[in-house]
Amino acid sequence: MRQNEMFLLKLGEVVLKGQNRRSFEDRLVTNVRRRLKKCGSFQVYVRQSTIYAEPVNESCDMEAAWQAARQVFGVVSVARAVPCEKTVPAIVETARTYLAEAFAQAKSFKVESKRADKNYPMNSIQVSQAVGGDLAELFPHVAVDVHNPDLTVYVEIREKYAYVHAPAVPGAGGLPVGMGGHAVSLLSGGLDSPVSSWMMARRGVELEMVHFVSPPYTSQQAQDKVLELAQQLTAWCGRMLVHIVPFTEIQEEIRRKCPEEYFTLIMRRFMMRLAEAVARRAGAKALITGESLGQVASQTMMALAVTDDVAGMPVLRPLIGMDKVEIIRMSREIGTYETSILPYEDCCTVFTPRHPATRPSLEDVRKAEAALDVEGLAAKALEGESWIRVKP
Repeated sequence: MRQNEMFLLKLGEVVLKGQNRRSFEDRLVTNVRRRLKKCGSFQVYVRQSTIYAEPVNESCDMEAAWQAARQVFGVVSVARAVPCEKTVPAIVETARTYLAEAFAQAKSFKVESKRADKNYPMNSIQVSQAVGGDLAELFPHVAVDVHNPDLTVYVEIREKYAYVHAPAVPGAGGLPVGMGGHAVSLLSGGLDSPVSSWMMARRGVELEMVHFVSPPYTSQQAQDKVLELAQQLTAWCGRMLVHIVPFTEIQEEIRRKCPEEYFTLIMRRFMMRLAEAVARRAGAKALITGESLGQVASQTMMALAVTDDVAGMPVLRPLIGMDKVEIIRMSREIGTYETSILPYEDCCTVFTPRHPATRPSLEDVRKAEAALDVEGLAAKALEGESWIRVKP
């Protein structure tokens, strides 16, 4: 760890929250503290739309903390910085030592200053000119270029100190987890549901997961794959529960008693019922699915209406207007792609109809479903529910 190095985490949408802003900031600080705890002891506090994360001792794992800070929803950018006295000589000396390696590699530079302390006697332009002039003398091989520099030296004049840093990197953005409510996401082993879960967590939604298993048609490896996806999501979403619900008997009953073209639709209706039961027991207010309009037969507009017929709470579908290329790109970005493509089937592929109904009539599906003991099958599945707590 470099001398006095710490992190500046800039807030995004949180600054627009008006009278509710304080509660968003408090939640974000709590989330940052929790994420950094495993990296060592950090002092975390918020001032002037910025969260400061200062290592308390040299045992802190700054690289792990750097990565963790970038994955906290609500943080729009993260910079490694060094504080110093609010004088030009102190700022110049800090930049000279802290950014020596960057200056050695650069051919041009500029200084960009921000004066958050409006009582400071110099304005931002004056600070940039004074610091830039002195750095140009210290590094004569590096030209000043205010338009397209190789290196930008950032100086922030804040409440107690000045802070010197190189360019910040993007954070996760969005809103702090916990400020958008509580929802249950239907997590399969595919590409879509991890991405949809991530997108809703980015809007501040606290997640629990529900996963359906159908042994012997689905394997333990398939369940382990889903738990690995949940584990990967905790880097962004924080700790969560994964509810495991047995689904074999329901699927076998559907195959025995229902028309083949409705297998998937009736299965999806059972999933919504069971997920809603889990959500109500958990105090959640919505369900989340990874459905995308027209992607498969059960995701046409009419088929989605059939599925939603049994839902008594909002069903959030953040991927509804996205195509597969976009979803794959996002799964790569959030780190779930390689796990999602592992060749272990989930229960959604069990008893897939050869010719599924794409324009189903709700009345016909209800009639077909009437051959089943819906309440009994659902109750028995919920009795077999188990859960696993997944932590970052």
